[in-house]
Amino acid sequence: MKKIFIAATKQNDGKTTVALGLISNFKGTFKKIGFIKPVGQRYLEEEGSKVDEDSVLIEDSLKLCGIKCKLKDTSPVAVEKGFTENYITKPFRKEITRQIKESFNRISQKQDLVVIEGTGHAGVGSVFDHSNAEVAKLLGSKVIMVSSGGVGRPIDEIILNKALFEKEGVKVLGVIINKVMPGKFNKINELVRKGLSRKGIEVLGVIPYDPTLSYPTVRQILEETGYKTLFNYVDASLDNHIVKVVIGAMQPKDAVKYIVDHSLIITPGDREDIVSLTLDLYAKGCKIAGIILTGELMLSQELVSRINSVSIPLLLSDSDTYTTASAVHDLTVKIKPTDKEKIETVKNLIRDHVNLEVIAKGM
Repeated sequence: MKKIFIAATKQNDGKTTVALGLISNFKGTFKKIGFIKPVGQRYLEEEGSKVDEDSVLIEDSLKLCGIKCKLKDTSPVAVEKGFTENYITKPFRKEITRQIKESFNRISQKQDLVVIEGTGHAGVGSVFDHSNAEVAKLLGSKVIMVSSGGVGRPIDEIILNKALFEKEGVKVLGVIINKVMPGKFNKINELVRKGLSRKGIEVLGVIPYDPTLSYPTVRQILEETGYKTLFNYVDASLDNHIVKVVIGAMQPKDAVKYIVDHSLIITPGDREDIVSLTLDLYAKGCKIAGIILTGELMLSQELVSRINSVSIPLLLSDSDTYTTASAVHDLTVKIKPTDKEKIETVKNLIRDHVNLEVIAKGM
């Protein structure tokens, strides 16, 4: 059985993207593939257990590949609120180790490949004696490190993280540089390969930034913020992706210049002129992603009925417009099991820009 640990130099560098892409592309090479994220920090309640949300995504993707696994085993340790404080007060290292090893053993049974996803940089988890480096050692896996685009900073961070893995006796198979701006792709691709080659580190791939992967959906905003909806949506409108956020705090004659396809309109609930403009643009063919009304203010029944008739998602925020816009801006966009187009994009990015053959042979 082969296995590979996907680590990163920091959060949101693209570990899940790489893990998902590897699984999707390797399903033709390896008949049976397993997945585990030993330590998860962003968890959901699934099947009566706390499960890391990335595990839910991967498990759903494995099902599409015809692969079955127990969801709880894909995410054995959930770092919920109070976990770290409880551990420092009364350490339970052996229990964490046992949970990880037992889940890994069940996941890996009769598998040809197991993809292991870490959490954050190499040192994350040190506070409870299970850093990514220690977990990779525990599971006897080589490591692929993921870093986001650039030259100097990624190389510095890769060297720092590599040192911690090596301290634990874990071999780094190579690195993948993710989210490189297309306009700088050729330059960064050349420089980062030369820079890391000097350090004896193989670059397994350089992936261009695809903005569509960072587009949130209305559903994600609803789930992450706790805003309310005025209607019970049963169609796919909550999965509308958002390319642009427009703050409706100007006159309609000025706002019209900024509202484009896939815009999310955030406006005080008493700005009926902005909402009317939005509906008029929708009637002319502009694809409106959704509307958020702020300040616990409500539109007239006539406008509410117009919105309902065209199925534009309408969310209600009890915060002011600035606070609401800031909350939307600060969202960490994660790929969801329902994001079929994003999942296909990830598969293609990994296929086209990562040396899968070298990874398969080196694991």
